[in-house]
Amino acid sequence: MKRTGKVINAMIEYFGTDVRRINHFLKVFSFAKTIGEGEQLGAEEQELLEVSAVVHDIGIKLSEQKYNSSAGKYQELEGPAEAEILLNRLGYEKEFIDNVKYLVAHHHTYNCINTLPYQILVEADFIVNLFEDNSSVESIKKVYDKIFKTPTGKAIIKKMYLDGCEA
Repeated sequence: MKRTGKVINAMIEYFGTDVRRINHFLKVFSFAKTIGEGEQLGAEEQELLEVSAVVHDIGIKLSEQKYNSSAGKYQELEGPAEAEILLNRLGYEKEFIDNVKYLVAHHHTYNCINTLPYQILVEADFIVNLFEDNSSVESIKKVYDKIFKTPTGKAIIKKMYLDGCEA
């Protein structure tokens, strides 16, 4: 049952006036949705991917408060519990929440990607972060070679950042 709109609204409420964070998760959600559909995920995996994309950075708020840092390791540490609270409030089932928590807890860990939703979430986050971090073409090529695996994700990053370059 699709409730992604309710998750988006809950995350907007969670981040409040932090428009930068809201815009970030909305962009990651859009790319994740697009890549997931391009890779023809089943309905359950697609919903897992979309919800995870919306909440993937939920731990950043606590990370900044507790550690004065938005580093990925702190987001992975603080995010799962926050995601669980939010998704419980919205009526999601425990198994689904556990799967989202896993993705939130690993979305900055690239050496153990073991599912297609995990791969797509990482790719979508990179597509957005490369722009937000004003990354060089050289950095983008390295990320393309090391991280990107899905044909849809590869096509998007090539078109957006590497058009006219050898990837």
